[in-house]
Amino acid sequence: MSTVDGKWKTSLLVSGLITFIAAVHYMYMRDAHADGDSTTVFRYVDWILTVPLMCVEFYLILKAAGAQKSLMWKMILLSVIMLVTGYLGEAVYMGQAQIWGLISGIAYFVIVYEIWMGGAAKLAASAGGAVQSAHKTLCWFVLVGWAIYPIGYMAGTEGWYSGIFGGLDMDVIYNVGDAINKIGFGLVVYQLAVDSK
Repeated sequence: MSTVDGKWKTSLLVSGLITFIAAVHYMYMRDAHADGDSTTVFRYVDWILTVPLMCVEFYLILKAAGAQKSLMWKMILLSVIMLVTGYLGEAVYMGQAQIWGLISGIAYFVIVYEIWMGGAAKLAASAGGAVQSAHKTLCWFVLVGWAIYPIGYMAGTEGWYSGIFGGLDMDVIYNVGDAINKIGFGLVVYQLAVDSK
């Protein structure tokens, strides 16, 4: 953090926090998995902390272009809706997994719209340069990288979902998604901070 411009220090701190939280939860998940227990609760506790922080990254990198805190809170709220409804479908109301998955998916697509075509996209375009490039890369992580999680959800949820993706291990899919997205977000933010010296 000491090697980058002051305006990027918070972004780097948040990136580090995301990976630290994930590392701690993966230790708990490893132990639970070794004991034959479900890792679902640990995974969602991890996500309820890290995914909103990933959304905060959009606000932090666009702050220099005039992003308002309302963008940050909108993204946080949408991510919480996406995660809570996903958890309800995966662990609480498994018989209605499709309904809860649909609600979660709608929140996800609103996030996608906001960053690709909405206010966040317009701010990134006005910022230009390294900020716009980093924003676009983070957008791809959300569009493609975050799309890994619904595959895990469908693979591990009983009913017509598991019939489509039968044979895929939900935990492996989630682990791949976490590695790609959490590490990827951090690397993009770090690159932006280094390029913007």
